Amino acid sequence: MSNLKHVENDVMFEDEINKLGNKLVIIDFYATWCGPCKTITPHFTSLAHKHPTVTFLKVDVDKCRNTAAKHNITAMPTFVIIQNKMKVQTLQGGNISNMTIIEDKINQLSARDNDEESLIPGYIDLNDFISKNNCECLNSSDKNSFLNCLKNDSSFLESDCDEQLILNITFNQPIRLHSLLVKGPIENGPKIIKLFINQTHTLDFDKALSGESIQTLEIAQKDLTEGNPLSLKYVKFQNVQNISLFVQSNQNDEETTRINYISFIGLPVSHTNMADFKRVAGSKGEVHVGM
Repeated sequence: MSNLKHVENDVMFEDEINKLGNKLVIIDFYATWCGPCKTITPHFTSLAHKHPTVTFLKVDVDKCRNTAAKHNITAMPTFVIIQNKMKVQTLQGGNISNMTIIEDKINQLSARDNDEESLIPGYIDLNDFISKNNCECLNSSDKNSFLNCLKNDSSFLESDCDEQLILNITFNQPIRLHSLLVKGPIENGPKIIKLFINQTHTLDFDKALSGESIQTLEIAQKDLTEGNPLSLKYVKFQNVQNISLFVQSNQNDEETTRINYISFIGLPVSHTNMADFKRVAGSKGEVHVGM
């Protein structure tokens, strides 16, 4: 069975999405009269052949008007990446660079699927929803800085002048946070972490020490090395726009604290982030239309 399917109507689209469940889906919203759509089609088809375990859908907006309206499609082609029946990313325009972006995202999400420790059934890794430009880390070393702990590789975040760290994390849309996954070494991985949410001002060390956290975690060494998710009081994390993590101490009271990787697990409050569909007038390789 081919992994590239042409969707002929709105009912077929819903059937396909429901049938695929939590799997990764790449959707090409196109029109038969759209020049850029025709130009990019061979590249989209080639990408589908290159990734046979991923489902690719081509949706004709004129045949699937309700589906196009539901996803707020205003330009063709528009490419939508869906996983767990939720929108992960949207790209507009028939540019070859969009195929590269899609392939990078496929590789990234497929790698996460193969890491059974990274997800809890029914929830997703929310690191893609982090607005990195609006994040801040206090007392991180220049050499081993904050962004390293968001990458599940050999890089890491390390504190500078003592063991304490503050990670101020902002998401690009409200999320429901179910649990945290924190990896680090036995010697100086984090031990006590105080959590604060929806801060109106950047959390500093004085406020972190004296303020009342929404939850305090004490991390066991086994959880650090095995990457076991740390359960949160889910009812208190139902509408999180930002979260601050105050790392108060590490496992063996070492001089510095090291975090190899941190992952936020949960769900977006809304399955559709309308900011993803903001129209950029006049972009090369896309056709706008009133639906």
